[in-house]
Parts: sequence; structure tokens; C-alpha cells
Amino acid sequence: MKKSYIVIRFLVVLMMIAAFVACASTPKQSSTGEYIDDSVITSKIKTQLASDDFLKSFQIRVESRKGIVQLSGFVDSQNAVDKAGQIARGVEGVKSVKNDLIVK
Repeated sequence: MKKSYIVIRFLVVLMMIAAFVACASTPKQSSTGEYIDDSVITSKIKTQLASDDFLKSFQIRVESRKGIVQLSGFVDSQNAVDKAGQIARGVEGVKSVKNDLIVK
């Protein structure tokens, strides 16, 4: 009886550890809080790009993951690339900006 109790306890502890590890944030999986933070960052950047008279005519794609922002799309000048990067860097919560905008 004691052996079965010890085995059951061990299995319960093992299952709890597995459940804890499965819920932890990994490079391929983000927590709900991280997802919401990235959504807020993306929304703020898109709003600022759309309200900027110089950049609003361009289709600039914005993606965020763990505070790292990626800008992609086509613009007509290097000034537009620089300004979009500057706007993205100015948003709170942005750790870095990968500016992949292409000048046509």
C-alpha cells in the first residue's frame, strides 16, 4: 500500500511539473500578457503611421513580437523609411525596430 501511495504522489508531482512547463513562455509561444502588449504596440504604431500626413498614403505592415517591431512594405523615399522607423521607436514598449521597408 505504501509503495502505491509513493508512486501516485510521484506521478502527481510529475504531472504538476509538466503542466507548469507547458504554460511557461517559450521562444515559439508567448503568454497572453505578451500577446496583448504586442497588440497594443502594433496598434499604436499603425495609428501614428496612419495619422502622419507624409506616411498615410503608404501601405506599411507592422508586426510586433516581444517588443521587437518589424516594418515591411514599399515607400517612395528614404525619408519615409527613416520617419516610419523613428515613429516606431518612439512608441512605449518597443525594444527594437527591424525596418524592412523598401524604397521603390
